[in-house]
Amino acid sequence: MLIDQYFEEMKKVLVKIEKSQKDKIIEAAEVIASSLAQDGIWHIIDTGHMLMHECIGRTGGMMALRPIRVNCEVNNPTRFRSREGVQRITYDTVDGFPQFVLGQANIRKGDVLIVGSVSGYNKLPIELALAAKEMGVKTIALTAVEYSEKLISKHPSGKRLFEAADIVLDNCSNFSDTLVDVPAINRRICPSSGIGAAYIMWALQAAVVEKLVAKGLNPSVYISNHMPNAGILNDEAWKNYEKNGY
Repeated sequence: MLIDQYFEEMKKVLVKIEKSQKDKIIEAAEVIASSLAQDGIWHIIDTGHMLMHECIGRTGGMMALRPIRVNCEVNNPTRFRSREGVQRITYDTVDGFPQFVLGQANIRKGDVLIVGSVSGYNKLPIELALAAKEMGVKTIALTAVEYSEKLISKHPSGKRLFEAADIVLDNCSNFSDTLVDVPAINRRICPSSGIGAAYIMWALQAAVVEKLVAKGLNPSVYISNHMPNAGILNDEAWKNYEKNGY
């Protein structure tokens, strides 16, 4: 059954992450914990599908992990007209946009930035990592190295995200990011990158908490809103985060 193939292949990816990424996760955790202990901020921006929701504001998650959300809306309700011939403009095509994002996000030297991109070959995530490094910000890429290695970078430097960051966390997805072959429809299905990235990020948070506790610090962590006195306890934790940065 396809479901059994998926279960088996997804388990293999998680085991591969455990065996190949543990040391890198611990290295990243030390960088993050040291930054937080010295008044730095831990930022994350994800151009993929999951991390800005899975890892932010969740029970058991760290308040210190702060998302950079980028929204641009142009609203002009005209009568219908064809868009044929209209140039398609994306964030990747706007010169200076990564620097604008970093500036608006109030990122400073000594901070840590995680940049998430499964393919890691588009201009925006690569430029974000490179520009942040120039600012003295430690950069961590969360990407699919095997996948990205087979793609040609769209950045002028020719680098992929895994070549642009200080530390690379590999979600261990394969080329095409699919696990199950379905000959009947001539397609492969079921990506692993989302679950793999979440697996890494929660492992990373566990390691950061452990590093901070070892430094004698008390990291602020959310509890579920459904737990007794959750509002009071989360408010107290948030005040601790605002005061101490962790």
